[in-house]
Amino acid sequence: MKSIIIGVLVNFCAWCNMAIAADLPRPGQPAPVFNLPDQNGKLHRLADYSGTWVVLYFYPKDDTPGCTREACSFRDDLQQLEKLGAKVIGVSEDDSDSHARFAQKYHLPFPLLADKDGSVANSYGALTNLGLIKFAKRYTFLIDPQGKIAKVYEKVDTSRHSQEIVLDLQRLKA
Repeated sequence: MKSIIIGVLVNFCAWCNMAIAADLPRPGQPAPVFNLPDQNGKLHRLADYSGTWVVLYFYPKDDTPGCTREACSFRDDLQQLEKLGAKVIGVSEDDSDSHARFAQKYHLPFPLLADKDGSVANSYGALTNLGLIKFAKRYTFLIDPQGKIAKVYEKVDTSRHSQEIVLDLQRLKA
């Protein structure tokens, strides 16, 4: 019985991942637009970042271990990323108040966008919807200055992800 339950769960998780992965925008495609409030209530649109590189990273939940590690890595590497012409933007389904507490606690100097209904995460193929529970998958999209997807990161190691993006930006700009 235990092996049947495990098999069903594995197949269900595989199905969820395949369904989401099929919807991911791919390099060369236009990045899906967004218009979301940040931790201060300011609205951010993709068009606001025209002419600059954008590191748009989706994460599941404010103030959890992996999400904190990832956000702090972006914070620590922000100067390098900005020297390469990139802006960092985080997105999760948490609300602006939660984002404000998270940003203040860890001194995060970049916008954290509140995608409360998950529509933007869904448009990027980064939404996991298990019925009663929805959350953003840990995906990152590097968007070029023309608003096209330059690179998609589906497998994110939070301890080295921001440095991976620094290296990719250096390579893409060379």
